[in-house]
Amino acid sequence: MSKYKISREENEILPNLLNLDKKEDIDNAEFEGFLYAELYLTEKLTSRTKFNEKYILQIHKLALNELYSFAGKYRTVNMSKGGFLFPTAQFISQSMIEFGNDILNSLPNKYENEESLISDVSKVHGELLFIHPFREGNGRTARILANLMVRKQGYKGLHFERIDKKIFNQYVNAVQIWQIRIMSLWKK
Repeated sequence: MSKYKISREENEILPNLLNLDKKEDIDNAEFEGFLYAELYLTEKLTSRTKFNEKYILQIHKLALNELYSFAGKYRTVNMSKGGFLFPTAQFISQSMIEFGNDILNSLPNKYENEESLISDVSKVHGELLFIHPFREGNGRTARILANLMVRKQGYKGLHFERIDKKIFNQYVNAVQIWQIRIMSLWKK
């Protein structure tokens, strides 16, 4: 069973550059790619690093470039999960531009306090997951970006690996609350 509803023709196994046909092999390749991307970008992180649309595309491309032809590119298919329809593919590029202009470009280079950093990390994380710009790897891309945002400020990073099934449901609920908040703002 696919975790996203795309179309009736879509197979669970995405076509990939390595011709992998087992879910476990694809999961391992994706894991290795995202681990590489996070380590590489953490090593390159400086106080002058600017988190923007291009940077997010770079995270995704570094992580999945060996596996998928769509790495570092916005999705071209409409997707839903659990009855929630993500923004239509034709609006992804514009949504990401607005995300950059409204949120990413206003991020300070240095934070005065932890509360402001936490607020901005959650805002960026929630909005990126709401837009869902990629065909695969949105949550992992968002988590890497969150870690890079806190590392840039001198912290060790967030502990997403400690999310068990119970906490994962709380994480998903928090993201959904952000999505409801965004939708209510759009209706005003």
